[in-house]
Amino acid sequence: MSVSGPAVAPAQPRRAELWSRRLLALVAGGAVAALAARVLLAIKVAGPEDIGGLVWVTTGVHLAQQRWRPRRDGRLVWRARVSGRYGTEPGLVAGRSAAGWVELVAGRLAGTTLAVGVISTLPAGWDWVGVGRPVLLGAVALGLGQVAYREVRFTGRLALTASGLRYGSAWYAWTEVEDARPNSRNWRDGVWLRLDPGRLLPQVVGGRSVAVSDERLLAAIEQFRRRPEVLAVGLPVAPPEPVLRSAGG
Repeated sequence: MSVSGPAVAPAQPRRAELWSRRLLALVAGGAVAALAARVLLAIKVAGPEDIGGLVWVTTGVHLAQQRWRPRRDGRLVWRARVSGRYGTEPGLVAGRSAAGWVELVAGRLAGTTLAVGVISTLPAGWDWVGVGRPVLLGAVALGLGQVAYREVRFTGRLALTASGLRYGSAWYAWTEVEDARPNSRNWRDGVWLRLDPGRLLPQVVGGRSVAVSDERLLAAIEQFRRRPEVLAVGLPVAPPEPVLRSAGG
Protein backbone atom coordinates (compact mmCIF):
# COMPACT_ATOMS: atom_id res chain seq x y z
CA MET A 1 0.00 0.00 0.00
CA SER A 2 1.29 3.45 -0.86
CA VAL A 3 1.79 5.92 1.97
CA SER A 4 1.66 9.58 1.07
CA GLY A 5 3.83 12.01 2.96
CA PRO A 6 3.02 15.58 3.93
CA ALA A 7 2.97 18.12 1.16
CA VAL A 8 6.17 20.13 0.92
CA ALA A 9 7.10 23.15 -1.15
CA PRO A 10 9.33 22.22 -4.09
CA ALA A 11 12.99 23.09 -3.58
CA GLN A 12 14.37 25.82 -5.79
CA PRO A 13 17.50 24.82 -7.75
CA ARG A 14 20.33 27.34 -8.08
CA ARG A 15 19.96 28.51 -11.67
CA ALA A 16 23.02 30.75 -11.75
CA GLU A 17 25.39 27.80 -11.25
CA LEU A 18 24.07 25.98 -14.33
CA TRP A 19 25.67 28.18 -16.99
CA SER A 20 29.17 26.77 -16.57
CA ARG A 21 27.81 23.24 -16.97
CA ARG A 22 25.86 24.21 -20.07
CA LEU A 23 28.95 25.86 -21.57
CA LEU A 24 31.05 22.76 -20.90
CA ALA A 25 28.37 20.56 -22.45
CA LEU A 26 28.20 22.80 -25.54
CA VAL A 27 31.97 22.62 -25.97
CA ALA A 28 31.94 18.83 -25.63
CA GLY A 29 28.98 18.44 -27.98
CA GLY A 30 30.51 20.78 -30.54
CA ALA A 31 33.83 18.93 -30.45
CA VAL A 32 32.14 15.55 -30.97
CA ALA A 33 29.98 16.93 -33.79
CA ALA A 34 32.99 18.49 -35.53
CA LEU A 35 35.04 15.29 -35.27
CA ALA A 36 32.11 13.16 -36.46
CA ALA A 37 31.49 15.49 -39.41
CA ARG A 38 35.14 15.32 -40.43
CA VAL A 39 35.08 11.52 -40.37
CA LEU A 40 31.72 11.11 -42.08
CA LEU A 41 32.45 13.62 -44.85
CA ALA A 42 35.75 11.86 -45.57
CA ILE A 43 33.98 8.54 -46.21
CA LYS A 44 33.88 7.69 -49.88
CA VAL A 45 30.51 6.98 -51.43
CA ALA A 46 29.76 3.28 -51.08
CA GLY A 47 27.18 1.07 -52.66
CA PRO A 48 24.61 -1.10 -50.88
CA GLU A 49 26.81 -4.18 -51.34
CA ASP A 50 29.68 -2.44 -49.52
CA ILE A 51 27.82 -1.26 -46.46
CA GLY A 52 24.94 -3.73 -46.18
CA GLY A 53 26.96 -6.29 -44.22
CA LEU A 54 28.17 -3.63 -41.75
CA VAL A 55 24.59 -2.45 -41.18
CA TRP A 56 23.45 -5.99 -40.37
CA VAL A 57 26.38 -6.59 -38.00
CA THR A 58 25.99 -3.35 -36.04
CA THR A 59 22.22 -3.78 -35.82
CA GLY A 60 22.63 -7.35 -34.60
CA VAL A 61 25.14 -6.31 -31.94
CA HIS A 62 22.80 -3.53 -30.79
CA LEU A 63 19.86 -5.92 -30.46
CA ALA A 64 21.94 -8.62 -28.75
CA GLN A 65 23.40 -6.32 -26.10
CA GLN A 66 19.92 -5.36 -24.92
CA ARG A 67 19.66 -8.79 -23.27
CA TRP A 68 22.90 -8.37 -21.33
CA ARG A 69 22.20 -8.09 -17.60
CA PRO A 70 25.49 -7.63 -15.69
CA ARG A 71 25.51 -7.40 -11.91
CA ARG A 72 24.83 -3.88 -10.67
CA ASP A 73 26.37 -3.34 -7.25
CA GLY A 74 26.93 0.42 -7.38
CA ARG A 75 25.57 2.85 -4.82
CA LEU A 76 23.92 6.22 -4.87
CA VAL A 77 26.65 8.83 -4.29
CA TRP A 78 26.15 12.17 -2.55
CA ARG A 79 27.00 15.27 -4.59
CA ALA A 80 26.86 18.83 -3.29
CA ARG A 81 26.14 20.12 -6.80
CA VAL A 82 23.91 18.06 -9.05
CA SER A 83 23.19 19.60 -12.45
CA GLY A 84 19.53 19.18 -13.31
CA ARG A 85 17.12 20.69 -15.81
CA TYR A 86 16.74 24.09 -14.18
CA GLY A 87 19.75 24.51 -11.89
CA THR A 88 22.07 22.81 -9.45
CA GLU A 89 21.21 21.45 -6.03
CA PRO A 90 22.56 18.81 -3.62
CA GLY A 91 21.44 15.24 -4.06
CA LEU A 92 22.22 11.58 -4.68
CA VAL A 93 23.50 10.43 -8.06
CA ALA A 94 23.63 7.06 -9.84
CA GLY A 95 26.10 6.68 -12.69
CA ARG A 96 25.68 4.84 -15.96
CA SER A 97 26.45 1.12 -15.77
CA ALA A 98 28.78 -0.85 -18.05
CA ALA A 99 25.71 -2.18 -19.87
CA GLY A 100 24.45 1.38 -20.16
CA TRP A 101 27.65 2.55 -21.83
CA VAL A 102 27.59 -0.43 -24.20
CA GLU A 103 23.95 0.33 -25.01
CA LEU A 104 24.74 3.98 -25.67
CA VAL A 105 27.71 3.28 -27.94
CA ALA A 106 26.10 0.34 -29.75
CA GLY A 107 22.88 2.25 -30.32
CA ARG A 108 24.63 5.31 -31.74
CA LEU A 109 26.93 3.14 -33.87
CA ALA A 110 24.01 1.18 -35.30
CA GLY A 111 22.01 4.33 -35.98
CA THR A 112 24.96 6.12 -37.58
CA THR A 113 25.85 3.12 -39.76
CA LEU A 114 22.25 2.78 -40.92
CA ALA A 115 22.00 6.51 -41.70
CA VAL A 116 25.28 6.52 -43.63
CA GLY A 117 24.14 3.43 -45.51
CA VAL A 118 20.89 5.05 -46.56
CA ILE A 119 22.63 8.30 -47.56
CA SER A 120 25.20 6.35 -49.58
CA THR A 121 22.47 4.72 -51.67
CA LEU A 122 21.12 8.03 -52.95
CA PRO A 123 21.47 8.05 -56.76
CA ALA A 124 24.30 10.31 -57.90
CA GLY A 125 22.19 11.32 -60.89
CA TRP A 126 19.79 13.37 -58.76
CA ASP A 127 20.59 17.06 -59.03
CA TRP A 128 20.41 17.79 -55.32
CA VAL A 129 22.48 14.83 -54.09
CA GLY A 130 25.83 16.61 -54.49
CA VAL A 131 24.73 19.24 -51.97
CA GLY A 132 22.25 17.17 -50.02
CA ARG A 133 24.59 14.30 -49.09
CA PRO A 134 27.01 16.52 -47.07
CA VAL A 135 24.05 18.24 -45.42
CA LEU A 136 22.54 14.91 -44.36
CA LEU A 137 25.87 13.65 -43.07
CA GLY A 138 26.25 16.90 -41.15
CA ALA A 139 22.86 16.28 -39.54
CA VAL A 140 24.05 12.83 -38.44
CA ALA A 141 27.17 14.43 -36.92
CA LEU A 142 25.01 16.97 -35.08
CA GLY A 143 22.96 14.10 -33.65
CA LEU A 144 26.11 12.55 -32.22
CA GLY A 145 27.11 15.90 -30.79
CA GLN A 146 23.73 16.18 -29.10
CA VAL A 147 24.30 12.82 -27.41
CA ALA A 148 27.63 14.08 -26.03
CA TYR A 149 25.96 17.30 -24.92
CA ARG A 150 23.34 15.43 -22.88
CA GLU A 151 25.95 13.19 -21.25
CA VAL A 152 27.97 16.19 -20.03
CA ARG A 153 25.01 18.46 -19.33
CA PHE A 154 23.51 16.34 -16.53
CA THR A 155 25.21 14.86 -13.47
CA GLY A 156 24.95 11.07 -13.62
CA ARG A 157 22.40 8.90 -15.35
CA LEU A 158 19.88 9.31 -12.52
CA ALA A 159 19.65 11.79 -9.64
CA LEU A 160 17.48 12.26 -6.56
CA THR A 161 17.23 15.84 -5.29
CA ALA A 162 14.83 17.76 -3.09
CA SER A 163 12.96 19.05 -6.16
CA GLY A 164 12.41 15.64 -7.72
CA LEU A 165 13.81 12.65 -9.56
CA ARG A 166 15.73 13.00 -12.82
CA TYR A 167 16.33 10.09 -15.17
CA GLY A 168 18.36 11.11 -18.20
CA SER A 169 16.76 14.37 -19.25
CA ALA A 170 13.29 13.43 -17.93
CA TRP A 171 12.28 14.98 -14.63
CA TYR A 172 9.53 14.05 -12.15
CA ALA A 173 8.58 16.22 -9.18
CA TRP A 174 8.12 14.32 -5.92
CA THR A 175 4.58 15.67 -5.67
CA GLU A 176 3.76 13.76 -8.89
CA VAL A 177 5.10 10.38 -7.75
CA GLU A 178 2.24 8.54 -6.05
CA ASP A 179 3.76 5.07 -5.88
CA ALA A 180 6.91 3.15 -6.80
CA ARG A 181 7.41 -0.59 -7.22
CA PRO A 182 9.67 -3.05 -9.09
CA ASN A 183 8.88 -3.20 -12.77
CA SER A 184 7.66 -6.66 -13.79
CA ARG A 185 6.34 -6.04 -17.27
CA ASN A 186 7.84 -8.29 -19.94
CA TRP A 187 11.62 -8.71 -19.55
CA ARG A 188 12.41 -5.10 -18.70
CA ASP A 189 13.83 -4.19 -15.32
CA GLY A 190 13.83 -0.88 -13.46
CA VAL A 191 11.50 0.87 -11.03
CA TRP A 192 7.91 1.53 -12.08
CA LEU A 193 6.52 4.94 -11.09
CA ARG A 194 2.81 5.65 -10.82
CA LEU A 195 2.45 9.36 -11.41
CA ASP A 196 -0.17 11.95 -10.63
CA PRO A 197 -3.19 11.54 -12.94
CA GLY A 198 -2.18 14.79 -14.61
CA ARG A 199 0.76 12.99 -16.22
CA LEU A 200 0.10 10.67 -19.13
CA LEU A 201 1.45 7.19 -18.41
CA PRO A 202 3.44 5.44 -15.68
CA GLN A 203 7.18 5.65 -16.25
CA VAL A 204 10.04 3.23 -15.65
CA VAL A 205 13.35 4.58 -14.32
CA GLY A 206 16.64 2.84 -13.60
CA GLY A 207 17.23 -0.65 -14.92
CA ARG A 208 20.24 -2.04 -16.70
CA SER A 209 21.58 1.37 -17.80
CA VAL A 210 22.08 2.47 -14.17
CA ALA A 211 24.92 1.16 -11.97
CA VAL A 212 22.65 1.03 -8.89
CA SER A 213 20.44 -2.01 -8.43
CA ASP A 214 16.67 -1.64 -8.67
CA GLU A 215 16.31 -2.67 -5.00
CA ARG A 216 18.57 0.14 -3.79
CA LEU A 217 16.96 2.63 -6.12
CA LEU A 218 13.45 1.67 -5.02
CA ALA A 219 14.39 2.00 -1.32
CA ALA A 220 15.78 5.49 -1.95
CA ILE A 221 12.76 6.62 -3.96
CA GLU A 222 10.35 5.36 -1.30
CA GLN A 223 12.24 7.21 1.45
CA PHE A 224 12.88 10.53 -0.24
CA ARG A 225 9.53 10.92 -1.98
CA ARG A 226 8.04 11.17 1.51
CA ARG A 227 10.80 13.39 2.94
CA PRO A 228 12.48 15.21 0.04
CA GLU A 229 13.45 18.13 2.27
CA VAL A 230 16.20 15.95 3.77
CA LEU A 231 18.11 16.29 0.51
CA ALA A 232 17.93 20.09 0.55
CA VAL A 233 19.90 20.59 3.78
CA GLY A 234 23.22 20.48 1.96
CA LEU A 235 24.85 17.98 4.31
CA PRO A 236 25.85 14.52 3.02
CA VAL A 237 22.93 12.06 3.10
CA ALA A 238 23.42 8.30 3.18
CA PRO A 239 21.01 6.39 0.93
CA PRO A 240 18.90 3.70 2.62
CA GLU A 241 19.64 0.03 2.21
CA PRO A 242 16.95 -2.23 0.74
CA VAL A 243 15.09 -4.56 3.06
CA LEU A 244 16.27 -8.13 2.57
CA ARG A 245 13.49 -10.69 2.35
CA SER A 246 13.84 -14.13 3.82
CA ALA A 247 13.76 -17.21 1.64
CA GLY A 248 10.37 -18.12 3.05
CA GLY A 249 8.88 -14.80 1.87
